[in-house]
Amino acid sequence: MSSKLKIKKKTVLSSELKAQKNEEAMIAGILEGSPDGIGVAVIRLECGCRKMAAVDCKGEAASKVVIYRDEAESICDACKKDNGAFARVVTQFIHWQEPLPDAATRMEIEIKVLGSYTNH
Repeated sequence: MSSKLKIKKKTVLSSELKAQKNEEAMIAGILEGSPDGIGVAVIRLECGCRKMAAVDCKGEAASKVVIYRDEAESICDACKKDNGAFARVVTQFIHWQEPLPDAATRMEIEIKVLGSYTNH
């Protein structure tokens, strides 16, 4: 019985690792196609889809916004309907390219691109 648990755990870990590798490949591809890009905004949605776009040193879009879903022919119906609405965001961050901008510039761009956070 414990061998079944180990197999399931390895499968979950390997699928998470595969999703991470796919995301990293998408980030690399977006940066490669965006010479002005210094980072990629990554927005993960509760449905499993992801929105990504390169950003430049002023926090402006340096590429088109890409919405994709791992191992799927197309994005989910919810994303088709609402274009990945903010209400369905689970995680968002900017993957920075080396050399990193200074901390103040990164914070300024993050606020411009992803919005500011408030504590309630």
